[in-house]
Amino acid sequence: MHHRIPLPPSLGATFTLREAQVVGLGRARADARDLRRPFRGVRSSEVPETFAAVVACGSRRLKPRQRFVGVTAARLWGLPHPQRWQPGELLEVVVPPDATPPKSRGIRGRRLREDRASTWRIGSLPVVEPVAAVLSCAAELDDAQAVVLLDALLADADSYPALRRGRPVASPEELGERVRHWGRFPGRATILAALPRARVGVESPKETETRLLIVDAGLPEPVVQHEVRDGPRLVARIDLAYPQWQIAIEYEGDGHRTDVAQWRRDIQRQRELEDRGWIVIRLTQLDLTDGSGAFVTRIRRAIAMRQA
Repeated sequence: MHHRIPLPPSLGATFTLREAQVVGLGRARADARDLRRPFRGVRSSEVPETFAAVVACGSRRLKPRQRFVGVTAARLWGLPHPQRWQPGELLEVVVPPDATPPKSRGIRGRRLREDRASTWRIGSLPVVEPVAAVLSCAAELDDAQAVVLLDALLADADSYPALRRGRPVASPEELGERVRHWGRFPGRATILAALPRARVGVESPKETETRLLIVDAGLPEPVVQHEVRDGPRLVARIDLAYPQWQIAIEYEGDGHRTDVAQWRRDIQRQRELEDRGWIVIRLTQLDLTDGSGAFVTRIRRAIAMRQA
């Protein structure tokens, strides 16, 4: 029986051919069938089946002054890009204008002026900051998707789903200035149309989608994350609200259904609001798709009742 030479522990699960050579591992062993070849010049003991695993493998090919950009950077920051990651998706890597973009299987190389984006590190991964990540994938977005991403850039709450903590948080003024500084770029018109619709304080992509659905139906724009207090005590922070009519609109994600403690808090919170005269309208993903007409009708009816 043929026994393969054990890999030196110092190599780890993913390594380059150059690293293998440094520790004395021959090319024949590096090319053995028990190792995968996710990228040219890279070997892995396992097939990378997740976005994080693919990025970990692809990052081994990065050279100085190369960094992740576009949708790859957006995913690394946890921004709510509308397209879900799929195996085979290209990693986007940017280089300065005076360098040659990488040309390799699994990687899409691009050029970007260095003054357009600062470099951050997520672990060991060099990546453009969140605003540049969004602007560099703007061409792939429609108007509503752009607003969702801009809202995420402005979000300062750690509770925003999937957003990486410690990320730089933008202001509306900074977003406008960055777009002006970038000048012409693919998707610029989409971002310019989305900027006036972006709001500070949003805590989830579904809040943005709900707000846009309401406004696009011709209804007044609700207030984002409105606080209801009883003296110093916070009774509730409402996703979207019409304080002048005491109408609360709450999006219920799956976490509200599967987390027993959250479910109980939601019920208690709704009772407290209703005891104070609020109308509470709750919605789910179904209301944002097939049931959007009925949902909008409920809001119209509630507003009409308050105005009567």
